[in-house]
Amino acid sequence: MSVKRVYLLLMGLMVAWGFNVSFVKILVEAVPPVTITSFRIFTAALTVFVVLSFMRQVRLPRKNELIYIIGGTFTSVALHHYFLSTGLSHTSATNAGLILGMGPLLTVLLSMIFLKKKPTLITGLGFIVGSVGVSITVLFGSGQLQGINIGDVEVFLSILSQALSFILINKAVKTMDPRLLTGYMLLFGSIILFILSLGMEPTGLTSLVNSISPSLIGIFLLSAVLSTGLGHMIYNYSIGQVGAAEASIFLNLNTFFSVVGAALFLNEAIVLAHYIGLVFIVSGVLMGSGTLEALVLEKRKRRIEIGTGAGHSR
Repeated sequence: MSVKRVYLLLMGLMVAWGFNVSFVKILVEAVPPVTITSFRIFTAALTVFVVLSFMRQVRLPRKNELIYIIGGTFTSVALHHYFLSTGLSHTSATNAGLILGMGPLLTVLLSMIFLKKKPTLITGLGFIVGSVGVSITVLFGSGQLQGINIGDVEVFLSILSQALSFILINKAVKTMDPRLLTGYMLLFGSIILFILSLGMEPTGLTSLVNSISPSLIGIFLLSAVLSTGLGHMIYNYSIGQVGAAEASIFLNLNTFFSVVGAALFLNEAIVLAHYIGLVFIVSGVLMGSGTLEALVLEKRKRRIEIGTGAGHSR
């Protein structure tokens, strides 16, 4: 597949991921959050395994891979989706989308802590700028100064747990296809969430049955199959085609489309603080994730190659 087609694929995926924040918000307001999330993640897992079966990529994990699958299951699926679903039941989709935009930056920060990567001046500045953006969003997201909302804290914990999972996944993909790893994590994570839902939400299954409607089923399938199941497979495929750095640039659009989706599907008010927070968060991610430095180095490299080529042609 050509690079342009991969970029178009990534652009479409960012729209789906951004809108998915609103879809999840709709689902958790109709059905107890942990119950609906367990079914949503289980459906996503089935989607991944069906696709991988056609590709003949399904195999049982090796013993040394199980520890990474288990770790990724708890961090990337169970904790991430638990806090995301409960958080969205307490805060707006707009706030959640902006806070989730801190993902790449938190991943870099955790890499420095656990993988001993040294921060650069731009990385440190990026983390500060991104943190300012989140603070503005949380404190002024309602249009006026307010205290910290428990839902905002839960959404932050969801993206923090997912960022932590990337450290584990980074080691696991050395021996296992990341798409297959995703399938196992989604499957095991959905089982954990379902067991939790039985204790935390005793009437969850009854509520789910009573809330079924064509529109809710449509939103559920869009979220589970397209955004969560196929979405993660597409993103992992794109990384293999264009590289992790290039693919991560598109994650900045995820934040933008989550805000757009909240306005379109939920009629949420977009106040000045959201625009300011968006600018700070995207700027912080570009600096802190190394994307800005990578782009500058790439431009310098091209200039040197052009200059060298011109010199040889004389």
